Amino acid sequence: MGRLIRKPAVEYVLLQLKTASDWIVAKLVGLFLHYIKKLPPEKSTNAAEKIARFLAPILPRTKLARKNLRLAFPEKSESEIAELVRGVWGNVGRTIAEYVFLDQLIEIDIENPAAGRIEIVGVEHFQHLRDSGKPVIIFTGHTGNWEIMPVAAATYDLTVTALFRPPNNRFLAKRVLKARRTDGGHLVPSRAGAAWALASVLDKKGAVGVLSDQAFSRGPQVHFFGREASANPIAAKLARQFDCDIHPARCIRLPGGRFRIELQGPIEIARTATGAVDIGKTTQTITSIVEDWVREYPEQWLWLHDRWKLSVTYKKRRDKKKSAAPRAS
Repeated sequence: MGRLIRKPAVEYVLLQLKTASDWIVAKLVGLFLHYIKKLPPEKSTNAAEKIARFLAPILPRTKLARKNLRLAFPEKSESEIAELVRGVWGNVGRTIAEYVFLDQLIEIDIENPAAGRIEIVGVEHFQHLRDSGKPVIIFTGHTGNWEIMPVAAATYDLTVTALFRPPNNRFLAKRVLKARRTDGGHLVPSRAGAAWALASVLDKKGAVGVLSDQAFSRGPQVHFFGREASANPIAAKLARQFDCDIHPARCIRLPGGRFRIELQGPIEIARTATGAVDIGKTTQTITSIVEDWVREYPEQWLWLHDRWKLSVTYKKRRDKKKSAAPRAS
């Protein structure tokens, strides 16, 4: 059995290189956002999409996105997969550019919810949650521009405290969080203590928002596009703790720089024989809803995450082959 030999000097150099790389990336993104902000929202977001689509073949994570899409849609041709990848990066480019314009993008016609830049479906649910005086959980996924929902909810005087996952690049995380600040909603970074922060909001009869489409190593196993994947159970766990409803909400990107926000009625929460919330089955229900959304608009979902932990699976197979290989005497 081979023995891992650690070399502190090498590890230190690699860490310094990684830090320098992260700093450069953050500076470039900051420079991009600075100049984007000087343009009108429509021009800046159109330009960001075109640039992202053009650079898609050489951008980091493109290889992973292709693998994910092939697994999810085995019936699609390579040309269809390539076009979806360009669409995914185009959506990411627009979303990044829109960080600096979120408040300007929130054009909602209260009298005619279908007329503004943001079309609202489910106004009655926003109003009910605002007036109910009860805690509620709203889950969404990385579809369209997932940042818009809490700000749109604020238009109806519904304050949503949203859990988000900051980038691994700490310099970029600081820059993106600053760009994300708006007049509506609150943000809670996904890290130690985040669940306590959301529980505190629910304890005060508030509304919390969670992104439910990322892998969670200690979460229950669910089926996503016919394959097993770990899922984040936080929505189900909080619903069990506070005995509150869970509502699906999504953002759909429409032509002409418009969006549709859909807030649906509460899901049917699975329960055990004792009446407690069944964490695994409820998390599967949430995952299945997200899958339906992704199938409808696949180019608007963030395929850049290792949702099925492909890199981990590949490493395990590689290590297994190495350990099974005959050794020279």
